[in-house]
Amino acid sequence: MTRRSAQVRLDDLLRTAVQVILDKGFANTRTADVAKAAGVSQALVFYHFNTKNALLTKAFSYAAEQDLAKLDAVRSTKGTPLEKLRKLLKLLAPQGRSTSWLMWIDGWSESLRVPELEKVSRRMDLHWKEALIEVITAGVEDGSFKCEDPEGAAWRINCLIDGLAVQLMVHDKVISRKLASDWMRLGAAREVGLDPEDLL
Repeated sequence: MTRRSAQVRLDDLLRTAVQVILDKGFANTRTADVAKAAGVSQALVFYHFNTKNALLTKAFSYAAEQDLAKLDAVRSTKGTPLEKLRKLLKLLAPQGRSTSWLMWIDGWSESLRVPELEKVSRRMDLHWKEALIEVITAGVEDGSFKCEDPEGAAWRINCLIDGLAVQLMVHDKVISRKLASDWMRLGAAREVGLDPEDLL
């Protein structure tokens, strides 16, 4: 195995860890697998991460933060609540064999056994819901949405999308992506008093 300098950037190591996790899954990823794929010694991996669980948790966080950066970009735009809701629904919905969704689904599963990962995944997951709450609340305030419970609506929309994403990613071809997308739009529209066509 070729060895890279001990000065290897942490970003490179995390990017490699994400790829190994996507290939092998959280449960089957070993620190030795990440070291080999990165071309570094296992000692260097342990220099950056005290345990395998610390490595897995940081890799999940690294991948999730890229998704959250896109989410925060939508939140910070000057668009109307309706425009932002449309963008959030497109951002949340899985596109193709989404590596992002594969990471999230596998991360949720591993969180049942790894408390550090559960803590991080919960924090990241709540960030998505907070964005929806914020957008729905703004829409209620400006009169474009009708919703008595923005927090509950955000949770229900998010849970619907999560559930459909799991079906699309795990049980490929059970439902079509178009049908799932239609249901996501329908669910969101009902929560905020819109016609589903308004969210196209």
